[in-house]
Amino acid sequence: MFEMMTRRPIADRLTPYLFLLPAAIVLILTVFWPTLQAFYLSFTQYGYDLTQAPQWIGTANLERLWRDPLFWKTLGQTLLYLVCAVPILVTVPLAIAVLVNRQIRGIRWFRAAYYTPVVISMVVAGLAWKYLYAENGLLNSVLAALGLTDGIPWLTSPDLALFSVMIVTVWKGLGYYMTIYLAGLQSIPEDLYEAAALDGSDGWQKHWDITVPLMRPYLFLVAVISSLSAMKVFEEVFIMTQGGPLDSSKTVVYYLYEQAFSRLEMSYACTIGLALFLAILLLSALNLSLTWRREIEP
Repeated sequence: MFEMMTRRPIADRLTPYLFLLPAAIVLILTVFWPTLQAFYLSFTQYGYDLTQAPQWIGTANLERLWRDPLFWKTLGQTLLYLVCAVPILVTVPLAIAVLVNRQIRGIRWFRAAYYTPVVISMVVAGLAWKYLYAENGLLNSVLAALGLTDGIPWLTSPDLALFSVMIVTVWKGLGYYMTIYLAGLQSIPEDLYEAAALDGSDGWQKHWDITVPLMRPYLFLVAVISSLSAMKVFEEVFIMTQGGPLDSSKTVVYYLYEQAFSRLEMSYACTIGLALFLAILLLSALNLSLTWRREIEP
C-alpha cells in the first residue's frame, strides 16, 4: 500500500505528458526534424544533381547570401509588404467590425458578404484579380469609360506590381480579421457606451474612448498574425506575377521557392530559409517582449 501511495503522484505527474506525446511526435517529425535538416543543408552543397550526397562547405552559402543583391532586394520588398499591408489589416477590419456590430435587419448577410473572400481559395482569388488587372480587364475598362485613363499597367509595371498584389492580400484578409474584432466587440458591455454618452462621448468619439482601449489585446493579436503572414507571403506573388516584372514583386519566400525548385539550389534555398527563420524569430521575440511589457503595466 505504501508503495502504491508513493508511486501514484509520479503517475499523476506523467499523465499530462502522455496525452501530449502523440502531438509531440507529430511536431517532431513534421516541424522540428525537417528544420534541423534544413539547418544542416544550409552548410552543404549538392553536386550537379540531387542524387549525390551533399558535401560540407561550411559558411560558403552564408557568404553567398550576404553578397547576393537579389536577396537583399527581396528582403526589402518583403519588409515593404509588411509596412504597407499590416497597418491596413489592423485598422480597417476594426472599422468594419464596428459597422457590422449592430442589431439591425439583414446584418448577418453583410457579415457573410465581408467574410466571403476568406473562404475563397487563394488560387481562385489570385486568378480572378489577375483578370481584373489585365490590360483589357474590368478595372481598366471602368477607368477608360470614366475618361480617367487609357489603362494602368497594374501587374506589368515595376512600380505598381507589388502594391497591386498587396491589394489582394488586404482584400482577402479583411473578413478574417473583422471576425476576430467582432468577437471582441460583442464582449464589451453596452453599459459602458451608455455611461460614455452621459459624459458627452458619442458617435465615433465613444469608440476612441472605450472601444480602442478595450480592444488592445485583439489589436495586438491581429498585428502579430498579419505581420507573420506578410513575412511569408507567397501564393499571391506566385499566381499573379511570378515575381516580375524585373523582380519587382519578388518576396523572400518566392525567392526561396525559385532557388529550390526552379534552379535546384536546395542548399542555398535552405540558407535563405534560415535567414527568413531568424527574421521571423526576431519579430516574434519583439512581439513577446511587447506583450510581457504590456502585462506588467499597472
